[in-house]
Amino acid sequence: RGIKWMFNSKSPFYIQPRLNVELMSWALKFMRSAKSKKVEAAAIPLRDLSLFSKAAYESWLQNPSFDFGYEQKGLLEIFQTEKYANHAHHIYEKAHELGLTDTVMLTAEELQALEPQTKVNGMGALLYHCDAQCNPNLLMKNLKQYLQDQQVHFIAHEEVIQFEKKNKTVTKTITTKNAYESDEIVIANGSFSVATAKLLQLNIPLIPGRGYSVTYEDSPYQLNYPALLMEGRAAVTPIGKNKIRFGGTMEITSYKTPVRMNRVQGILETVKRFYPEFDAPMPTVENVWYGYRPCSADGLPFIGRPSSFENITIATGHSMLGISLGAGTGKLVGEIVDRKKTGMDITPFRIERFR
Repeated sequence: RGIKWMFNSKSPFYIQPRLNVELMSWALKFMRSAKSKKVEAAAIPLRDLSLFSKAAYESWLQNPSFDFGYEQKGLLEIFQTEKYANHAHHIYEKAHELGLTDTVMLTAEELQALEPQTKVNGMGALLYHCDAQCNPNLLMKNLKQYLQDQQVHFIAHEEVIQFEKKNKTVTKTITTKNAYESDEIVIANGSFSVATAKLLQLNIPLIPGRGYSVTYEDSPYQLNYPALLMEGRAAVTPIGKNKIRFGGTMEITSYKTPVRMNRVQGILETVKRFYPEFDAPMPTVENVWYGYRPCSADGLPFIGRPSSFENITIATGHSMLGISLGAGTGKLVGEIVDRKKTGMDITPFRIERFR
């Protein structure tokens, strides 16, 4: 099914056919990383970083003035077919092996009981009690304000075009408008980290994976739980009391490719199959959000210092888990920059692991 999806521009996973050396190199690394033993091995550091990051977010709750919409409700993974039911049972067993023992399997009746206000079309679901959510817009808005209150200066509308270096130290960052001296430099600009790192002759094997979402304000559609819709690989997220967000898809494409509205249509059709009472209107292009996920070939982020520089830290490659892993990654970056022992083992995330 994955092969069929890859070349269908409406499917959850689509690769735009094109001749591109970096894409081909990434694809070979992806194929080598997709072997079952490597996938299982990667799950362990991802679990550790996820729990580390969740603890970091929860520490922020101690500041009552810093609101980012944090709630621990849990997360549903809903399935409709026997094939995905079998897959869900496999995931359930793996979750328990990883110590996530509060993960439970739900029947169709138990699933429906969790969402009494609307019809849910599912054979059953996984419920991850340990999962939490936040409001990304509120998080970024208030985090920026908090940092500004701490005298952090944001420099907007300048592109980094060059670095000056001496031996293993970067001495100056040059932009389209200015030059800046600094003691430490962190490269953490998502999928655009690749281009920034190339200015230092550093190769970070990432490709941009475009995802889409639509947020409906004052929505009549109410849910208690965020959910992943397994067969269609879409996500449904209730936000606060009156918003709901539908998102998903992975589109391996170039930055210049126009928005594909048929992919948004595919998300809404998936939502309708799982929640038949939801009649979300097709949005205009202006009301569709899209962004580029920094996708590594093995599903693990890159966090740490490259061996060729003593004052560069890289943090990117979080794919679809940027918000989930953000607080923990930020804490690790702070420890690396301060040259302290990190709060967890970051060896699996080393920058040069594909050499």
